[in-house]
Amino acid sequence: MYNLVLLAARPPEWTHERFITWWRGEHAELALALPGLRSWRHTDIDTALEPRSEGWDGVSVLCFDTAEDLRGALDSPEWAAAVAQVGDMRGRRIAVMGGELEMYPG
Repeated sequence: MYNLVLLAARPPEWTHERFITWWRGEHAELALALPGLRSWRHTDIDTALEPRSEGWDGVSVLCFDTAEDLRGALDSPEWAAAVAQVGDMRGRRIAVMGGELEMYPG
């Protein structure tokens, strides 16, 4: 798997609940249409482990078969629509991409 991992914080004027509802609802409808998307996990952050980790609302992991598949999704009209929907909402994010290795099968 090759993943796009997003750590996101809500706009300052939104509540955590409003942000999660939007992210898992209206915004998710656009993300689910990304070409090549194989799976998607979303974490609603309710507690930070330590003070330096505070201020984040959610983590999203969008999984693709290959780096090329993810790049194709990022070049798609579906991605452009998702970015346009976010617009200037003034939230924060960290977005990184990389290969996944299962370390513990459980």
